[in-house]
Amino acid sequence: MSNVIQITPFMHVRALEEALEFVGRLGFRIVLRMRDYAYVDREGAGLRILAYPGAHVFEGGRDRFAYYLDVRDLGAIHSELKDWLDTLPRGDVHGPADKEYGQRELLIRGPDGQLFVFGQAIGEPNRQ
Repeated sequence: MSNVIQITPFMHVRALEEALEFVGRLGFRIVLRMRDYAYVDREGAGLRILAYPGAHVFEGGRDRFAYYLDVRDLGAIHSELKDWLDTLPRGDVHGPADKEYGQRELLIRGPDGQLFVFGQAIGEPNRQ
């Protein structure tokens, strides 16, 4: 039997409350909460969140972290989130859109610049 269970991304943020509200809108629920740390889950996909209050988390312009959630039905995710997505700043949401690499994707920028992507396989990639 394999010893590795899963890979769980670690998201560094400036404000834990803001991050928890954001991921809550994405359908994650809080499993564990401590002072500057939380573990959240959506349908078995976990995410660890650690806050560095008052600090610049992303030195040197490295403020782009991406979290890709493979889903079976992107339409259902988009329908679930649409009312909230419509309230986000222009440019913080892209899609759903079909991509040449065989995925249909919905991209959402988080409050600290993280990119959350929900993706559904839609066919074979267009190979060049």
